[in-house]
Amino acid sequence: MTDRSMRRFRFLAAFGVLFLTVWFLWNTPFVYPVKLFVVLLHEISHGLATLATGGEIVAIEITPLEGGLCRCPGGNAFLTLSAGYLGSLLWGGLMIWGAERFPAFSSWLAAAVAVIVGTSTVLFVQQPFATTFGLAFAAALLAVAWRAGASVNRVVLTMLGLTSCLYAVLDIKSDILDRPELASDARMLAEMTGVPTLLWGGAWISVALLFCIFLFRWAWRRA
Repeated sequence: MTDRSMRRFRFLAAFGVLFLTVWFLWNTPFVYPVKLFVVLLHEISHGLATLATGGEIVAIEITPLEGGLCRCPGGNAFLTLSAGYLGSLLWGGLMIWGAERFPAFSSWLAAAVAVIVGTSTVLFVQQPFATTFGLAFAAALLAVAWRAGASVNRVVLTMLGLTSCLYAVLDIKSDILDRPELASDARMLAEMTGVPTLLWGGAWISVALLFCIFLFRWAWRRA
């Protein structure tokens, strides 16, 4: 076996272990904090899209049941509504890309994510539960970034990124494709544009799956 084949084998084995761990522990306390973290990224993405198009963020909310809300009036409603699922997908991709592209700087990248979560919580989150979670998660991630080595932080970033990408796909399926009658980003976009909720859900999940395939192929070729 060549060196490159061995690297690819190790990559595939490591990716497979992480993916199966997240998948089989999806509804357990082990993954629950990471899912709340992804919900927070989803709402932050709404807020950033609003700020980028001239609006403001009034408040970000997340609930123990993995629900979330971003009160962000103004800006471009189309981009703001589209930014939630696609934004959490992009955050996940950036974490995986950073961990693979700059493995020696994984501790710094994890610290940067912690600072983003902590700063967003302080500035925009007002609920006791969401504030406690955001600050606790940021502190825990910062501690890992500070205390653990680059290899550990690389695994942490990859797990967070993988969960973010997987959550985007599963959440679109659950909240839009399986239950289009629910109030969701796609439902509000359908009311605004006249394009059915299921079409928005189908478009978003297609983008999400293609993005995940592209990301995996990119990481595989680098191995």
